[in-house]
Amino acid sequence: MVQMASMTASEFSSILNVSRETLERLKVYETMLRIWQNKINLVGPSTLDDVWRRHFLDSGQLCKFLGKATTVADFGSGGGFPGLVVAIISDLPVVLVESDKRKAVFLREVSRETSANTEIIEDRIENIKARPAEALTVRALAPVAKLLNTLEPWVSPGGVCYFLKGLNVEDELTDAMKYWDINYDIIPSLSDPLGSILCIREFYRV
Repeated sequence: MVQMASMTASEFSSILNVSRETLERLKVYETMLRIWQNKINLVGPSTLDDVWRRHFLDSGQLCKFLGKATTVADFGSGGGFPGLVVAIISDLPVVLVESDKRKAVFLREVSRETSANTEIIEDRIENIKARPAEALTVRALAPVAKLLNTLEPWVSPGGVCYFLKGLNVEDELTDAMKYWDINYDIIPSLSDPLGSILCIREFYRV
């Protein structure tokens, strides 16, 4: 496999066409991520060598799919990917659900410093009263079958799920379709030639 050169902030900006102000906010985020990573494990340490591709582009590519969505919910937000990046780029209100207390504190700090329009809920998804959203985002949280079972109450009528997935997406879908009838698209990722965006528009229990 050919090793790609690390993406710069400028290259990221040109791909997603973000404003200078938005890029500066993301640079603040990057700085805080590197500082906090020394205290808590927010992302895989090796991914910091290519943070603009692996995390900011990977997350930010979702923004162009959100369309007219006015409510966004992100689950297992961790270091803020993808939900916090989506909030900063799109300026949409995003609910970030994260059960880890230290990560939730990090999300609040970055949200404050970047003026992101977020609400952080510090709890496990199953403990929270569902607040249906028009767009749901998830990265590296659980297989598709489990995600649909957990997130079903959170999807508003006409709502769409956007799951950032890797090589096993087809296998996960095969398993999920034992339990669900799914209307979906698989969109190639901008950040990873082996990755994809699983866009689920409808799903019903079999």
